[in-house]
Amino acid sequence: MGDLASGAVITLVIPVADALIANRTNVRHLWYSVRFASRDVRISAAYLFRVKIDDKYLLIQGRRFPQLQPVGGVYKISTSGRSFLSSIDAQDDSLIPFDSQSSNDLRIRIKGSRIPKFYAWFDSRSGREDSPWREFHEELVSTGILPADAFHFTFQDYVKREVDRIRYSEHAQSWEILIADVYELLPSPDQESALRRLAMTDTPNVAWVTEEAIRRRGVLPNGTVLNIAQHARRIV
Repeated sequence: MGDLASGAVITLVIPVADALIANRTNVRHLWYSVRFASRDVRISAAYLFRVKIDDKYLLIQGRRFPQLQPVGGVYKISTSGRSFLSSIDAQDDSLIPFDSQSSNDLRIRIKGSRIPKFYAWFDSRSGREDSPWREFHEELVSTGILPADAFHFTFQDYVKREVDRIRYSEHAQSWEILIADVYELLPSPDQESALRRLAMTDTPNVAWVTEEAIRRRGVLPNGTVLNIAQHARRIV
């Protein structure tokens, strides 16, 4: 009987443990909703492009900060998304100045108790941008860095999502969660040719760097120093 009982317990425990592991992010969010229930939490959700030729990654000069960073930016929300966020009392985040570029960015502040509702909405993909094309076009095509005739579209693989653990941000002066979806460009032959031409050309505001350079934040053994953004590590 003892062996049977032990076997029954194991049979019950393993599925529960598997479910907890598979849903550890949701469990973490539930914990946040209790631990930080009455606190303001800043959430910023973005997507990044991994553009790689051979062993080099494409980084571009940031438009707001003087640093090299991956192509990408903060998700935009639609009217229905704005309506949902209003329903959970989300407030616009003022850390980044409001202008034509930041309008409808998915940077908000909510009470911690609302975190599970936010993630359920975010994962539904309803009421928010669901393609990385806009930033790719704005940063590389409309600027003339890449030829428009070769980049009428992009095809990409979804690589991963990184959700940072909640932390107190001195910069934002609040608790903060950062979300980043990473996509990898799968260039057509014409697009790959255009990228290789770009890699061989000295182009302002563009750099091709190794994984080592990204992990070292641009401080290289030969004495070269590049100001590479911390979040660039997400694409390697």
